[in-house]
Parts: sequence; structure tokens; C-alpha cells
Amino acid sequence: MTQSIDPVVLPPPFPDHTQLPESDGSFAKNFHKHPQSILLTDSIGPVLQQIHPDGHYAIGQDCGIYWRETDPPEKGAEAPDWFYVPNVPPKLDGEIRRSYVIWREYIAPLIALEFASGNGEEERDQTPLSRSEQGKVTKPGK
Repeated sequence: MTQSIDPVVLPPPFPDHTQLPESDGSFAKNFHKHPQSILLTDSIGPVLQQIHPDGHYAIGQDCGIYWRETDPPEKGAEAPDWFYVPNVPPKLDGEIRRSYVIWREYIAPLIALEFASGNGEEERDQTPLSRSEQGKVTKPGK
């Protein structure tokens, strides 16, 4: 007696940085963020060159960090004003990165910064705390 084996159907591969949106149209810009990012990158550059003489690190500014696959893709991304990822090439296959995709690199950013404007109110997380059935209050995660 022979048995037939059902073929294995694999899900489509996760998208890479060239297949994901660069922005969702809601990334706010102001005149202070760009100079702050440049100043930070220029200031830390010599230190990073000592730490990574091979140049394997990435700096992102207002770029999406895709940490979870969602529909739409932007819901699984954060776009900090500035971030640093060690031990990854600054370009992928000779192309400038459009975003940073954690499920392709497996290395989370070591530093991520959000520059506050004014009193910083718009940068604060307004997600309400949740309470378990036992009454324990926890801050929600993503």
C-alpha cells in the first residue's frame, strides 16, 4: 500500500527593505531634527569608526525600523529620529537602505532616539496602562 504525501505549502517570504514603504505619510518633520541628527552622527562617527574599523554599522534617521510583519506594513514599524545598529553593513547589495528590517538582519538597534520638540508632549506615549484580573497594572508592549 502506498501513501501519497501532501505537498508542503510554504508562506511567502517576509519582505525586505526594498519592498516595504519608506514612510506612511505621517512622519512629522521640523527644522531642529535634521541638524540634531547630523550633529549626533558627525560627533559619534570617529568613535564608531574605532569600534567598527570594517565600517559594519548603520545609522538611520527618520527611517522605518520594521520589527513585526503586519498589514499594512507601517503598523509593524517605528521611525525614530536617529538610531544606530552595530555589526551590519551600511548598504545592502550596494544599495542605500530604505529602512531597517529586523527579521532580515536579526540584530536590533543598540540606540534609538526620538528628539522632543517644545515640551515633548507629542512624543509621549499615550497608551493607557492595562490591569490584569488580579489587579496588576502593566505598561503595554508592542
